[in-house]
Amino acid sequence: MLRIVLAEDSVLLRAGLVELLALGGHQVTAAVGDAAELVRAVDADRPDLVLTDVRMPPGFGDEGLRAVLELRTRHPELPVLVLSQYVATAYATQLLSGGDPGRGGLGYLLKDRVGEVAEFLDALRRVTDGQTVIDPEVVRTLLAQQSARRPAQRPLERLTPREREVLALMAEGRNNQSIARELVVTEAAVVKHAGSIFMKLDLDPAEGNRRVLAVLAHLRDGPPQPTAWCLKSRM
Repeated sequence: MLRIVLAEDSVLLRAGLVELLALGGHQVTAAVGDAAELVRAVDADRPDLVLTDVRMPPGFGDEGLRAVLELRTRHPELPVLVLSQYVATAYATQLLSGGDPGRGGLGYLLKDRVGEVAEFLDALRRVTDGQTVIDPEVVRTLLAQQSARRPAQRPLERLTPREREVLALMAEGRNNQSIARELVVTEAAVVKHAGSIFMKLDLDPAEGNRRVLAVLAHLRDGPPQPTAWCLKSRM
């Protein structure tokens, strides 16, 4: 059972999430409607996980995201799963840039994903286990943005179609076993493809959550800085 602080300004959605989490065997220690209440609740309850919307009162901008980033500076081990109504890659990458060894897991999902109950509850577990979970639609948008660049700025052109499939699944936080199952190949084949991807994108083949962040940073901005290359294993 996870102890969860939930922040969602919509009363109906908040109530629905509380019920869904209870059915999943988890306890919502606080269900709040704005970013200030979120910060207070986390400081008071020290939950196992924070589940929050991006846009919160009073401005309905990125208050939820900013509250989470503030909380992560005070509680670096705190796992956080952020929900968003729309694909907003800027929000996703801002959140994920906080990933670091020793920190709690991070997740960014679209609210539509909540309707897929088993997948949503699995995302909670993975984030609490320290993994990075990124909505597949966000990954597809990042890939599309990268593909629209001028040829000199398109490192993915070096990859084969199969390597691109593996890369997209890696960016979702999938492990080797999950990727192999999705693509109906052996784990050894996934390891081989991953090694080729790292070589072609000039990424260090160290493993783990920061590898996901390095891949996303590469797709978004080009080659990441060397300090973002060393990754902790989750594969």
